[in-house]
Amino acid sequence: MKVIIVGGGKVGYYLIRTLIEHKHEPTVIEINKAVSRKIADGVDIPVILGDATKIEVLRAAGADEADAFISVTGNDQCNMISCQLAKNEFGIKKTIARANNPKNVEVIKAFGVDTVINSTDSIVSIIEREVDTNKIKQLLQINGGAVALFEVALPDNYVYDGKMLMEMKIPSLFNIVSITRGESLIIPRGQSVLKSGDKLLIISDSEAIKEIKSTFKIKE
Repeated sequence: MKVIIVGGGKVGYYLIRTLIEHKHEPTVIEINKAVSRKIADGVDIPVILGDATKIEVLRAAGADEADAFISVTGNDQCNMISCQLAKNEFGIKKTIARANNPKNVEVIKAFGVDTVINSTDSIVSIIEREVDTNKIKQLLQINGGAVALFEVALPDNYVYDGKMLMEMKIPSLFNIVSITRGESLIIPRGQSVLKSGDKLLIISDSEAIKEIKSTFKIKE
């Protein structure tokens, strides 16, 4: 399946990796040059630098042949307009938009977007379930809330600084999607080394927050 993703931030990058793992063919549209370069360096997929609310940019991304369109930028207007163009101008059957402001959910739906994801739903869940600390943040829930995407910030003077992932006992229910180190994005391998200040993007069972803290020695 050919899928266009608008927005190459943390959520967008997670979607890219997941779609690739499931043998789909994602193309990314990103308006920020540095972010688009980071994606292009990290994964071997088409990356279009441009504004997804412009028809010519959507056409350059292959909207004429896309099966699905997902817009997950931090700008609700961009998400709504790009999805509307994808459906009305290019006939893409499945459109999904992220709503950063819950008040915009019904508005976006009214413009014909098939599925609207309210990103603050996960934030409410974080507050209610007390799984948001200064070091671990839940970014997104999927599969009805059974699975979640977490960002784990490793502290200064980290106890596992210099330790390779293959040397750690990481539960099979975890999947480390990426490691961000300064301006660098690292695709994790067994030989990848953890460093103080790294930010890990982890997909896991939503209830596994205690295991994440224990595995990576994260204290409140």
